[in-house]
Amino acid sequence: MNRPLLAATLVLALSGGVAIAQQPAPAPDGPHHFRHHQPDPQREAERLSQRLNLTADQTTKLTTIFATRDQQMEAIHSNGQLTQQDAHLQMRALMKSTHDQLSSVLTPDQMQQMRQMRRGPHGMHGQWQGAQQQGPPPPPPSGL
Repeated sequence: MNRPLLAATLVLALSGGVAIAQQPAPAPDGPHHFRHHQPDPQREAERLSQRLNLTADQTTKLTTIFATRDQQMEAIHSNGQLTQQDAHLQMRALMKSTHDQLSSVLTPDQMQQMRQMRRGPHGMHGQWQGAQQQGPPPPPPSGL
């Protein structure tokens, strides 16, 4: 009597796992699926405006720079004819161009502040860079 019950339980458990494994992955949100971590250009410029004490003119120029960057990034991502390496090279060139444009709008002090924000504990890759700089964790005490 226990054997049929065990067999039925096993069949149900295995079939549930198979059903879960067959569910399709969620589709990306259309052409903007790569932007899941990136704020819109206006919000990005406003955030920098508050943190770097930008003028209204600087904020407007940054909004334009970020909007252009996002459009070009979208074009690179949606171009199915590019190899992954070519897309990567174009993205690097776009990031350099964006950096150069930001340098022409921001003061040297503001650029330095922005670099620190992006490298800091709450900035882009901050935790990873902090871990790199700290080195490996110390060994556990030998008394344990």
